[in-house]
Amino acid sequence: MRYLSLLLCFFMAISNVSAQSKMTTELLWKLGRLSSTQITSDGQIFYGVKNEDVEKASSKTQTFTILPNSQKAKTFFQASKSQSIVQILDDNTIIFVKDNQIWSVQPDGKDKKQLTDGKDKYSNIKFSPKGDYIIFSKKVKLKDVYGKDFYPELKKSNVQIYDDLMYRHWDQWADGEFSHVFYASFNLKNGKIGKATDIMKDEPYHCPQLPFGGSEDYIWNKTGDKIIYTCKKKYGKEDAISTNTHLYEYDLKTKTTTVLTEGLNGYNTQSSFSPDGQKLAWCSMAHDGYESDKNDIYIADADGQNKINLTAGWDNSVNNYKWSKDGKTIYFTATIRATKQIFEIKLNQDLSQGDIIVTQLTEGDFDITSIAGQIGDTLIVGRQDMNHASELYEFSLSDKNLSQLTHINTKIYDQIQLSQIDKYWVKTTDGKEELVWVILPPDFDSTKKYPTLLYCQGGPQSPVSQFYSYRWNFQLMAANGYIVVAPNRRGLPGFGTEWNEAISKDWGGQAMKDYLSAIDSISNLPYVDKDRLGCVGASYGGYSTFMLAGIHENRFKTFIAHDGLFDLRSWYGTTEELWFANWDLGGAYWQKDNQAAQNSFSKFSPSDYVDNWNQPILIIQGGMDFRVPIEQGLQAFQAAQLKGIKSKILYFPEENHWILQSQNAVVWQTEFFKWLKETL
Repeated sequence: MRYLSLLLCFFMAISNVSAQSKMTTELLWKLGRLSSTQITSDGQIFYGVKNEDVEKASSKTQTFTILPNSQKAKTFFQASKSQSIVQILDDNTIIFVKDNQIWSVQPDGKDKKQLTDGKDKYSNIKFSPKGDYIIFSKKVKLKDVYGKDFYPELKKSNVQIYDDLMYRHWDQWADGEFSHVFYASFNLKNGKIGKATDIMKDEPYHCPQLPFGGSEDYIWNKTGDKIIYTCKKKYGKEDAISTNTHLYEYDLKTKTTTVLTEGLNGYNTQSSFSPDGQKLAWCSMAHDGYESDKNDIYIADADGQNKINLTAGWDNSVNNYKWSKDGKTIYFTATIRATKQIFEIKLNQDLSQGDIIVTQLTEGDFDITSIAGQIGDTLIVGRQDMNHASELYEFSLSDKNLSQLTHINTKIYDQIQLSQIDKYWVKTTDGKEELVWVILPPDFDSTKKYPTLLYCQGGPQSPVSQFYSYRWNFQLMAANGYIVVAPNRRGLPGFGTEWNEAISKDWGGQAMKDYLSAIDSISNLPYVDKDRLGCVGASYGGYSTFMLAGIHENRFKTFIAHDGLFDLRSWYGTTEELWFANWDLGGAYWQKDNQAAQNSFSKFSPSDYVDNWNQPILIIQGGMDFRVPIEQGLQAFQAAQLKGIKSKILYFPEENHWILQSQNAVVWQTEFFKWLKETL
């Protein structure tokens, strides 16, 4: 009955948006979510909008088309679970997938044709420039894992057998199958596909990369006779401790593979050719095992020779980039002072001299989340802030004006009050300046006092920028009557590499002091109720919540930790990507001569401070989270219960490190605010 009542309230609320004055959980899940954006050579823009159906626990995506300087989008594809544009060819033919089959259509919606009609399913499709070849990914079985693999006569056995690491990753157990890149000839007129060739035959490696890789992990060269793909060619323990992905070039004529990024030992990703095909660009990190290393843009000749690091002298990290249409400029996004902005590098300067100029093009309290492409003198970009989900904007390269192009959620935002977002610089214990966002309730009254939440960010090296989350949503927290304090503590990007790297091997040190400096400073504002302070966070933010619960010295009245690291020893023994643990903690706990590791495990494990826990705590744990496995949440809850502390655990058996299913997310947010109401 309680669940039915919750759903009834949900649907009554979303049926009457005009009656709302603030953001609610119901409205948050009514928002359309901007998805992939593609642009034809003559400037027609196609973009998807994903809508969640909470009642059915499903989602559908509708595709729209719009022209620059227009305020009216047209529906191109009706809402569908299985229909999506995968590529626009050089002649502007649109390739899309529907019900696992390949179709084509023209930008005006005419000449729609089903190209394939078979049992085969094609994933991560990418056509060659001429449309005469197709790349796709497919899983191949290379390793025995299950009992029936080893014992064919015992077909009903239920056992998995491993003799090496990376036996599970993110939320999937290794099943002996590996994603490989295949190519085949393709006839655009009749959809006939030739015999497929596995360019990674017999290799126990993945492309696309696990766990989140897609078609962006491989590209065609301009002439369509070579494939560039990203792969970490390491297996087992080597895979578990390394981030060293390379760019590989496969030659269709010679059937040979060449490493293009030899000597670059960290992540090498996001490869793309210049419009004329003469230059290859990609992103690269310097250090093997450091997943949050400074991300630089490299360019080289098309064959990988004459490499140049374009951002070597620039003291921040690149997110994503795009070639200009004439190939003379590279535009990229990066975090800078707790926002994400557009930068450019002109390639007509003398790049060999090392005096490469990086110029910031946009500035403001917002995040540029992506650069979809260029139309004339305009970049089409994604933009969001703490009050607005992503929309497409036009950025004029001539007058630097940023104007909104799509209005996916304008009607909803126009009918609710928005939060005031303030920015403060706080002095840290070591004399540095820390930027802190303060999000105020939409009906804020400076004469009142408000309960206040310290938000602890995950990562630990992901930015507290102007992001818009559909779960950790600051706008929603503020609309429920809370002030939100979101510090850019040590370890967050956008303030130089030294600040960003300071978190590694010092998890429970200066970063915790930075959090306390932030909440202590903001608590002095007259409208912050010092007697009603809460602390919330997920992942490393959950770790921070557990840690602060043991060292807060009675500052906080309640805590909420989602998928947080509670005991570092047991976490090290069960997490999968050991390169992360080795870099950030310094190594394994049994390495007695490793001072950095010994310091991390002896000083920075929240489980060692449980004796000081003295306030209510809500613990949230995903059952399929292999990054921060289930024993972390269970240990924390058990400790709180045995100490007699008011505590509750939300266990989501089918969720991973995130809450992705819509009804689970509604329960998450309902329980989140219920807990705060009870304890704060």
